[in-house]
Parts: sequence; C-alpha cells; structure tokens
Amino acid sequence: MALGSGMDVKTLSSMLGHVSAATTLDIYTHITNPMRSEAAAKIDQRIAKVDPKEKEVASERAPETDPQSFIPFIPYNGKIRKAGTGCITQISEHCWEGRYSPVWPDGKKHSRNVYAKTREECEALLPGLIEQMKAEIKAIKESGNLEAIPDGISEKKKAIAAYMREHPEVTSKSAIAKAVGTDRSTVRKYYNEI
Repeated sequence: MALGSGMDVKTLSSMLGHVSAATTLDIYTHITNPMRSEAAAKIDQRIAKVDPKEKEVASERAPETDPQSFIPFIPYNGKIRKAGTGCITQISEHCWEGRYSPVWPDGKKHSRNVYAKTREECEALLPGLIEQMKAEIKAIKESGNLEAIPDGISEKKKAIAAYMREHPEVTSKSAIAKAVGTDRSTVRKYYNEI
C-alpha cells in the first residue's frame, strides 16, 4: 500500500529493516490495476505522443460493461522522406536547408546543400541539386576518373597549399597572396589550416 501511495522503495526498505531494496521489491510489491493504468499512460505520453486528455475522452467513449476494454495504440508517424530525395531542415526562422548526400564512386558520401527562405522554395530547389549530382556521378562512373570527384576544398585553398609546399621559405601572407593571385584575407583564412 505504501508503494501504491507513492513512497519510494529505499525509504520503505529501511523502515522494514531490509538490507537491500531488492528484497522489499521481491517480497512486497504486486502489480495493481492503478499501477497498470499509470504505466500505460506514461507509455502513451512518451512513446506514442498521445495527450492524456485524448486518452480520457477515448476511455469515456469505451463501453462500461467491458472492463477489459482498451485504447488502441496509435503510432506516431514522423515525416520520413523516401530514400534518394534528400532531407530538409529548418536552420532559423527564415532559412531552410536542403541536403543531398549520395554515395559517390569512391565509396564516400559527399553532401551538397541548397538554401531558401521557405520550405516550399527549398523543396523546389532540391530536385535540381539531386539531378545535377546524379549527372555528375554518372559522368564519373562512365569516365572512370575518380580524380574528378569533388573533395569540398576550394580551388583557392588548393592553390595556396600548393604554393606553400613548393616555397616553404615564404611565410609572408602578402607575398603568398601576390604569388597565388588572391587577397591577403583569403591567405590569412587558410594559412593556419595548411
């Protein structure tokens, strides 16, 4: 009765003089109908995402003559997209991101994104990105040239890295920028990464 009233097991165990709370649970706890109802309500709230008010309304509609009547489980259906259609997420109040991440011929996933102000605009832009990437993958498979796979590194960063490998004695960001044909801020951006 104490457990049914909400007393915690550890307190009850010490009051009864048991060494372990497991002893109390093994001997004195029995599942009662209110305990079953409470457990079912918690499962509905957390797993099935059913509001307790909806459950009360449904139980009022259940016939009183059948004590074994129950509320059918209604699964929560999230928004799952079909494979190969990309995904869309909201980044901020007015920014949506559409992403497509196919497996390329090198066995790695390479992602690309499109951005829009509304979900509808993003949904409209995403199929174009998907078709473009599929065409690139097809062309790479047909040519067999795995070096054509984009690695996500900008051409400026590649040029700066190549120049720094060839000329390790040059440490001036201005000199590197002049030799590569870019501005100092770009060199400063990539300098520590390289």
